[in-house]
Amino acid sequence: MAGRIGVLNTSALQDPPASPWGISADWPQPDEDALVLSKRLVEMLRERIDDAGGSISFADYMEKVLYAPGVGYYSAGLRKFGSDGDFVTAPEISPLFARCFARTCNSILNETGGKDILELGAGSGVMAANLLAELERMQCLPERYLILERSAELRDRQQETLSHRIPHLLSRIQWLNRLPEPQISGLIFANEVIDALPVHRFAWRDNELLELHVTWRDDTFAWVEKTVESMDVAAQVKAIGFDSESRNHFTSEINPGLKDWLASLASRLARGAMVFTDYGYPRSDYYHPQRSSGTLMCHYRHRSHGDPFLLPGLQDVTAYVDFTALAEAGNDCGLAVKGFTTQAHFLMDTDIETLLAEAGPENDRNYLEAAQQVKTMMLPGEMGERFKAMLLLKGIESIPAGFRLHDLRTRL
Repeated sequence: MAGRIGVLNTSALQDPPASPWGISADWPQPDEDALVLSKRLVEMLRERIDDAGGSISFADYMEKVLYAPGVGYYSAGLRKFGSDGDFVTAPEISPLFARCFARTCNSILNETGGKDILELGAGSGVMAANLLAELERMQCLPERYLILERSAELRDRQQETLSHRIPHLLSRIQWLNRLPEPQISGLIFANEVIDALPVHRFAWRDNELLELHVTWRDDTFAWVEKTVESMDVAAQVKAIGFDSESRNHFTSEINPGLKDWLASLASRLARGAMVFTDYGYPRSDYYHPQRSSGTLMCHYRHRSHGDPFLLPGLQDVTAYVDFTALAEAGNDCGLAVKGFTTQAHFLMDTDIETLLAEAGPENDRNYLEAAQQVKTMMLPGEMGERFKAMLLLKGIESIPAGFRLHDLRTRL
C-alpha cells in the first residue's frame, strides 16, 4: 500500500489530446495485459452498481479498485513502487529514511524488551530490508519482524527483496494474513497505508449534506449526489463544524471506519507503540475553506491527478489523512497520543544529518546523491511539511527518537 511523489499534471484531465483509454496522449500508455485486467474490473463494478440499484458509495468503489482479488490495483501484480512504477515513497527515495526510523524502533524495543515489530503493508520490502539491517548494526534486532500484507503480488516481491538483501535475517521475518495472535509487545507501524484506506466523499450544497456516489453513465463512471444513507457518516461530517459559507459549496472525504481499523490494531498490542507516517493535515487544515475540493489524489506512472475513474485498477487512489481523526480514534481505543510532528522534524530528531555525513566527503558523488534524496524528504515544498508522523503509546511512557524535537499536538 502505499506518498506518493509524482509529477502533478491536472491539465491532462482538462483538455488534452486523449488516448483511446481516456488519458493524455503524452502519458505512458497501458499495455494490453493491463487493459484486460482493467476491463474485468470495470465489468465487476458495473454489475455491483446494477445490483445496488444504480450507484455505490465511493468507499465501496475505492475498496474494489484498490483491493478486488486479482484485478484491484494492489492485487493484480502490476509494479507500483519506484521509478518504473506509479510513485515513490520515502523508503524508496533513500535508505536513510529506514535508518532514521531504526532509532525510533531502538527506543521502543529497549523499553518493551525488544520482541516484536509489525509492519502494515510493506510495499516493495525495501523499508523492512534497510530497517532490519540498521537494527542489526545497532545490535537491537527484534525477535520477530511481522509483515501484514494483503497483496499476494507484493508479498512475493517483499520476499524476493528480503531474500536478496538480508538472507541471514529471514528466520526472524513472518508474513501474516491477519493480525497476530496472541498479542505482541513492541512496535506496530505503517508508512503511507492510511491514505489508501477507503473513504466516503461528501458534499455540502446549499446547506444540504449529500454523499457522492459512483454510477455508470455514457459508457464511463460518473459522480452522482445522493442523500447520505449512513447515520454514522452524517453525524461525523456535521460534527466537524462547517461554517455557513462552506455549507453552500464544499466537497471532501471522511473515513468513518478509521476507529474500528485502529481498534483492531490496539487489541493486538499488549504493550508498546504505534507509529504512522503519511501525508495529511490536522482537521482545521484538512477542512479549511480553501480546500473546498477535497484531498483525493490519484497516481499513474508518476503523474498525479484527481480523477479516480481513469483506468480503474491501473492507478493508485488515495486521500490525505485527517490526523485529528486518527488522534481521536487513538484516544477512544485507550492509546495515548504522545507525538505529532512533520517528517522533516522526525528525520532531524533521528540523526539524519549524522547519517548523511557518513555518505562521504561533501564533494563526493555518493554524498551529493544522498543529499539530494534528503532534500526531497525534508524540504517544505517536497515531503518535509506535507508528510507527518504520529506516535501512539500503550503501557509505556518514554518518548522515542523522532518525536522529541518538535511537537505539533496542539494543532490537533
